[in-house]
Amino acid sequence: MSSGAALSQAQRQPQLRGQTVVVIGGSSGIGLETARRARAEGADVVLTGRNLEHLQRVSDELGALSIAAFDVTDAGRVEGFFEGLSTPIDHVMVTAGGPYYASLADIDLGEASRSLDAHLWLAVRVARVAAAKMRPGGTLLFMTGTGARRAGVGLAVASSITLALGALIPNLALEVAPVRANLIAAGFVDTPLSASLLGDDLERRRDQLRATLPIGRVVGPADVAALAVHIMSNTALTGATFDIDGGEQLVSGAST
Repeated sequence: MSSGAALSQAQRQPQLRGQTVVVIGGSSGIGLETARRARAEGADVVLTGRNLEHLQRVSDELGALSIAAFDVTDAGRVEGFFEGLSTPIDHVMVTAGGPYYASLADIDLGEASRSLDAHLWLAVRVARVAAAKMRPGGTLLFMTGTGARRAGVGLAVASSITLALGALIPNLALEVAPVRANLIAAGFVDTPLSASLLGDDLERRRDQLRATLPIGRVVGPADVAALAVHIMSNTALTGATFDIDGGEQLVSGAST
């Protein structure tokens, strides 16, 4: 590294210095990595998840401002959490909830409804209660996928939620302004959730992606975290969906 580049790096200010980031689903995977990145960029973090013991370990590691354990499908707990925050916040990232896959014949309507609660209605609920606690220019940042944009057996619920979130975000951006609203759409990301979904097929999937993706590697949580922090720090971004999939959508046969 040249002396000029080293000096420039040394002089770079942390992107989120003095800001507070709330991560819903911040105890593992993309949420945890985003919390780490936000802390490295000078932010205080507030973490939520379902497992209090796990949250406490993560909090000790990161020096979190506070933690709260609850199920995101419990509307009262979600609303009470935000109403109880004593400090103004700048950004909220929601990573909680996994996809629900089932063929039409096998759809469990209760599980499908729970998936709607954990994604679409959670986004609406968070926007309604969190925006009033946020400083102008902050962002509500939600997560979805790219694979469920296509039609396929077993994708009816996941595709519906994916498309609905994409339509919801621009409308939220208008309603919560000057707070911003944005959406990250990820392809396969190598997380514990992916491992639990794929089981014994995980390594085969990794090998397939390494061989076919234009970037020549698998997308990891740190990649998504870097994008999330960029969206938080760039106050010109609102109402948009940002894809991050390593070029997966460009390659036939590489879809999730």
